[in-house]
Amino acid sequence: MCEFCLKHGEGKKWYLQAANYSEDLLSDMRRRNFIQQFFGDLDGLSRDVARLDDFDRAPGFVKRLIRWKTARSMKKLHWGQVVPIEDVETIFGFVNSIVRVACLCRHLTIGGESRFCYGISMGPGGGKLGEVFRGLDHSFFHGPEGSGLEVLTKDEALAAFRIHEKAGLCHTVWTFRTPFVGGICNCDRSDCLAMRTTVTHDLPVMFRAEYVAETTPDLCEGCRRCMKVCPFGAIGFSAATRKTAIDPRRCYGCGICRAVCKGNAITLKDRRQSPLAARLW
Repeated sequence: MCEFCLKHGEGKKWYLQAANYSEDLLSDMRRRNFIQQFFGDLDGLSRDVARLDDFDRAPGFVKRLIRWKTARSMKKLHWGQVVPIEDVETIFGFVNSIVRVACLCRHLTIGGESRFCYGISMGPGGGKLGEVFRGLDHSFFHGPEGSGLEVLTKDEALAAFRIHEKAGLCHTVWTFRTPFVGGICNCDRSDCLAMRTTVTHDLPVMFRAEYVAETTPDLCEGCRRCMKVCPFGAIGFSAATRKTAIDPRRCYGCGICRAVCKGNAITLKDRRQSPLAARLW
């Protein structure tokens, strides 16, 4: 399991522990201020994005130092982990409110509103997290038509996530001053800053999932739909056998490849069961 499971989950999946969604954690003013600053400092985030290209050009020893310092800081403040739809459904089962909001990443990368981010809370109507969100004075966050915080039922939210998954978006949970989990996002390498930072620039700000995907060759039809949606480049195709195969060393365990597999040839297994991927986070 990832290190957060040991630190914040008592050896179990840390993001499935209701205590890490507690309203009491939002009574900490440092946490509330951090959330407000995170969504309020758009210029600072834009500068961080611009620095990614400089990071790519840096010498190897400089990159290693930056990776270490960045990961250490982010794990304390704002860290994510890839989760499959089954775990999203479990989370929706114990939280008491789900609100859909505009995505900060897409606002910065494509300059438009895309509602792929969901605030989750143990309190009704968005709880204390909703209060923080409502206090943010940003038109992109509340929507050009005043849609603001869209309160969804658990069934509505899960249906939306299945649509996101079909579109090739990867589900991720996020902390706001760890271990508090305040949101679930739907990411891709093109527009999501966290995934781009982690996968494209090799500057990690999130863990891989607790799982890896694998194919059953006898069920694979060789359609390659899974290859098209995999954001991690983990799936290859054999011209000789006309079958796909998943490299566990590249797989993040998101499971979105399953959503487009008509032959039901793809399953998820515990990452610890994979000799090649067990220590890759």
